[in-house]
Amino acid sequence: MALREILVVPHPVLKQVSTPVDKVDDELRALMDDMLETMYAAPGIGLAAVQIGVPKRVIVMDLARPEEEPQPRYFVNPEILWASEETAPYEEGCLSVPEIYDEVDRPARVKLRYLNYQGEQVEEDAEGLFAVCIQHEMDHLEGVLFIDHLSRLKREQAVKKVKKLVRAA
Repeated sequence: MALREILVVPHPVLKQVSTPVDKVDDELRALMDDMLETMYAAPGIGLAAVQIGVPKRVIVMDLARPEEEPQPRYFVNPEILWASEETAPYEEGCLSVPEIYDEVDRPARVKLRYLNYQGEQVEEDAEGLFAVCIQHEMDHLEGVLFIDHLSRLKREQAVKKVKKLVRAA
């Protein structure tokens, strides 16, 4: 496993639409292992492959609390089959938009389908933090960042602040 560099705004790759994966094989599992290690080191709770410069439809996630055992999750070619009309606000942040947090409204519940680490198809319902996180990460697969859900002014301020952070680092 290897740590990968996480791209930050305004890197152009973050705006690319990710391509579907043909099959889950050892090469893809190695990518997912690298993604998970990178996400843990950041630290974060979710990471899309495009955030490390690989525009493939792959997401890793771990919503376990710090005092709990890790619970890594893998999502290949995820798709939302249904989303509730009811929405829920959640203060989101993003490893590609460091130190910026703002409230985003998303569907409160979704039903999704994806391939897991073994390449098996899974369908499941998500709500709460899981629903927020999977929708946030799936946005990345479409070239959408959480700040794209904010007003133009807030988005421009966020990008400006991140650029300043990067220069200072």
